Amino acid sequence: MAEIERYSGGIEYANSGDVLVDAKTIIDSSQRAVHGAINTFLVVRNWLLGRRIVEEELGNSTRSELYGRGVVPKLAKGLTEEYGKGYTRTSLYQYVKFYRMFPEIVQMASGQSLPRLSWSHYVELLRVQNPDARAWYEQEAVGQGWSVKVLSRNISSQYCERMLSKQIMPPHKDAIVPNAVVEKARRLAFIKSPTVVEFLGLPSDPHIHESELESAILANLQQFLLELGKGYAFVARQQHIRTEWDDYFIDLVFYNYILRCFVLIDLKTDRITHQDVGQMDMYVRMYDDLKRNEGDNPTLGIVLCTETDEDIARYSMMHDSDQLFMSKYKLYLPDEEELRAEIEEQKRIVRAQYEESEA
Repeated sequence: MAEIERYSGGIEYANSGDVLVDAKTIIDSSQRAVHGAINTFLVVRNWLLGRRIVEEELGNSTRSELYGRGVVPKLAKGLTEEYGKGYTRTSLYQYVKFYRMFPEIVQMASGQSLPRLSWSHYVELLRVQNPDARAWYEQEAVGQGWSVKVLSRNISSQYCERMLSKQIMPPHKDAIVPNAVVEKARRLAFIKSPTVVEFLGLPSDPHIHESELESAILANLQQFLLELGKGYAFVARQQHIRTEWDDYFIDLVFYNYILRCFVLIDLKTDRITHQDVGQMDMYVRMYDDLKRNEGDNPTLGIVLCTETDEDIARYSMMHDSDQLFMSKYKLYLPDEEELRAEIEEQKRIVRAQYEESEA
C-alpha cells in the first residue's frame, strides 16, 4: 500500500500505481477538507455576527431598541435583501445567543484557535441551559466524535444528568471530597440510570421476554454501546461459565478499556429482587476468580431491570458495594419532565446505596 502524504487542509496524496484510485483519494480528501472549512467559517461568521449585534445592543440605551423595532429587524431585512436566506430575525437572535453562551470560542487569527464542532452541533448545544452540562456535552461531542444526530439524542435523553457519578458527588465544586468517593464516582461515570433504549424498537410490554430484549440489544449493538458510554467493547452473549459443580450463563459481557475491567449485565424484564442481586454478586465473584486477567480491575455487575428498588439499594449486599449496580431501563424516550422526575428518583436510590460511605 502506498504511503499517504497529507497536505494543507488535510488533502491527501498517494501514488499506489493506480492513477484512478489515487485521483479519487485526492478529490475525496479535498472535498472533505472543503466541507470542514465551510463548517468552520460558518461557525466563525455566526459568532462574529452575534458579537457585533451584542456590541450594538450595549451601545443602545434600551434593550427594546434591539429586540423591538430596532437593530435586529432592520438588520435582518437589510441582510436578507442583500444575501438571501440565513439572516432572518430568528437566525440573528440565535447568533446572539451563540455568542453569549460561547463567548471565548473564537479568537483573532493570531490566536490560532478554531471552533471544534460544526454549526449544526452548536445549534443543538444552544438547547442546553445548564452551563456545566453544556460544557460537558461539547467536550464529549469533540472527544467522542459524536455526529449531530447522536448529540441531539444524548441531549434529549439527558445523557449527562443520568450518569450515576453525578448522583453521589457533593453539589458544590469547592467541597472537600474523599479519595474513595472520587474513585467511586469515576466508575459510576460509566453507568447510568435510567438507561434509555428507545432505539431497540420494542413495545412497552410487561410480557416481553428476556431473550427478546437480549436479541434486540445485539441487533442494535452499536447504539447500545453508545448508550452505555465511553470505552465499552462487546465480549460475549450468554457467556458460559463452568465450575466444578455447575454451569452458568451470563446474559451480556462487555469490557471497558478505560476502567480496565469486565462489565457483566444481567437482563430482567421486571422489578429487581434481592435474588437478582445475589445472583449478580455470585457472577461477579465467579468472573473475578475464573476469567479476570492479570492487570484487570475488579469486575462490575449491572442488573438492568424495569424497576429499581430503594430497599434493595439500602439493605441488600448491593449497599455500599463498589462492584454491584442496578439500572432501570426505558423502552421509550420520555418527555423532558417525565425524564427529569425519573432521574431524581434514581438519584435518591443511588444515594441510599452509598449514604454510609459518603458520610
